[in-house]
Amino acid sequence: LEQAGYEARVVGGAVRNALLGKPVKDVDIATTAQPEAVLALAEEHSMRAIATGLAHGTVTVISGDTPYEITTLRKDVSTDGRHAVVAFTDDWISDARRRDFTINAIYCDRRGVLFDPMNGHADIVERQVRFVGDARQRIEEDYLRSLRFFRFFAEYGQGSPDHEALNEIVTCRTGLQKLSGERIRQELLKILVAPRAVEMIQVIYEYGLLPYILPVVPR
Repeated sequence: LEQAGYEARVVGGAVRNALLGKPVKDVDIATTAQPEAVLALAEEHSMRAIATGLAHGTVTVISGDTPYEITTLRKDVSTDGRHAVVAFTDDWISDARRRDFTINAIYCDRRGVLFDPMNGHADIVERQVRFVGDARQRIEEDYLRSLRFFRFFAEYGQGSPDHEALNEIVTCRTGLQKLSGERIRQELLKILVAPRAVEMIQVIYEYGLLPYILPVVPR
């Protein structure tokens, strides 16, 4: 990508886990190259490429046996709380502003230089999970982020969860009913295997959120 004149940085979970000293599983790459250019470059370099989500700018490129999810920088145009319509951009800060949490909005180039426009490294050090920018806006863009907040805190957090985030999750709680059972199930199972699962389920219960996740559970 760089040889072709584009910028590219690893972003999200791989950077977060590396900074936390946790195992890195999947490597996501953000780039100024548009998906058609990524596909063409992969073919030029004899790498297998899969158009996994062209509408959202995502191409999976397989190098050796390792898949890399490569996504064009983007900004949200509109969202209904489940799906977003995006526009491609070459602005790294615009791309960072649409991400869910500060700890997931840290970029790293291939030389190991961090780009951290949302100050996520400070939250990595404090082991805190905070929404990027306005918490309510981030939640209303995708209500699954409420559950992702508990999942990431159960996995990485220390101390007490961010109070502002909890208040906004409660305010937006009815949005959880818009989510499919499958999406809720996937996120809930990830919470349940995290180190602080019991504490987070207790918080979810105490804040009156459990009936919105498991409707058969009484208040």
